[in-house]
Amino acid sequence: MRIRTGYTIAFDTFGPTPKLLLLNVRPERRRDLVTPERITFDPPVEARQHLDEFGNVRTRILAPAGRITMSADFLIDDCGEPDIVAADARQIPVQDLPDDVLVYLLGSRYCDTDKLSNTAWQLFGNAPEGWGRVQAIVDYAHERIRFDYQQADSTRSAHDGHSQQVGVCRDFAHLAITLCRCMNIPARYATGYLGDIGIPPVPDPMDFSAWFEVYLNGPQGPRWYTFDARHNTPRIGRIVMAYGRDATDCAITTSFGPAPLATFEVHTDEVDAAFLLGQAA
Repeated sequence: MRIRTGYTIAFDTFGPTPKLLLLNVRPERRRDLVTPERITFDPPVEARQHLDEFGNVRTRILAPAGRITMSADFLIDDCGEPDIVAADARQIPVQDLPDDVLVYLLGSRYCDTDKLSNTAWQLFGNAPEGWGRVQAIVDYAHERIRFDYQQADSTRSAHDGHSQQVGVCRDFAHLAITLCRCMNIPARYATGYLGDIGIPPVPDPMDFSAWFEVYLNGPQGPRWYTFDARHNTPRIGRIVMAYGRDATDCAITTSFGPAPLATFEVHTDEVDAAFLLGQAA
């Protein structure tokens, strides 16, 4: 399967403003790129890239005063398979986890494990360990929170989402991640592209999406598995841009100064044969 994806994002600034961007696909997906993934800036600015502490591709710029627009449009290949389901995957004892996985058991800015630990054990202490327990948590978060774009709140923590019972995709992810960590299951936040591929088109405007992954011992050994508490069903065509402890580590853009959002457009579509023939011509 081939997917065409990209974005146009613009900000207004009131003076030179440093910005950090996580707008590239993860390095693991670079081999799947069919066309170059270049960020175009208008007006042009110097951009420097490096890998952050989670292995994400971070871009640094100094945005000038006024409006700055950043955009990309590229093709990427995908296996076309839905998220893997490994119902027999087992939970790994904490003492046997790799050192670099332990951080995903700890509380973080939006994943306030201290406030939800008792709730988690009351709800899921008797659930089957491993995949079954994670799925029970996902089912709970999926039912607990009502999706509403108009109720987005960048300060809402997992505990807040649990109490308010409303939010957007990041709130579903934060709640599920936090409950998993409370049960000693490593869970990390993921953000990226997720188009309406293999499902009926959704009328909501396209956005970057948030889901999460857990570290379990599956048929081929320990690995990260994808879960999505908002949709709660395996999906096709996920393209990860960033991993981290929560949305703080995976912010698409971070501005060090006032920078109101002026434009935000994202596209992610399966490419049909007619388009490919046209490109070849």
